[in-house]
Amino acid sequence: MPKNRSKINFKNVRDLPPMVMSLRSMAANPTGSWRNLRPVIAYKDCIQCMICWKFCPDAAIDIVDDRPVINLDFCKGCGICAEECPKKCIEMVKEGK
Repeated sequence: MPKNRSKINFKNVRDLPPMVMSLRSMAANPTGSWRNLRPVIAYKDCIQCMICWKFCPDAAIDIVDDRPVINLDFCKGCGICAEECPKKCIEMVKEGK
């Protein structure tokens, strides 16, 4: 994240954008704290196809040493990775277990 960030202040309602938009990089907005389910990868079954990485809408999957790694700071628990996994090696587990 860039160190030189500036805050955007709107003077009144007319200055607001016409639709919702992020005023900074999503890398500065961790969103995983309200997740109910979290993905757990069974690496013994994973074929490193990276389909989970490709379909993750939050870019919460990093590739580390040629393996997908879920960044739980940004994962919202939507389950798209588990649904799209061709080997079904991603299980959605209730948070806290």
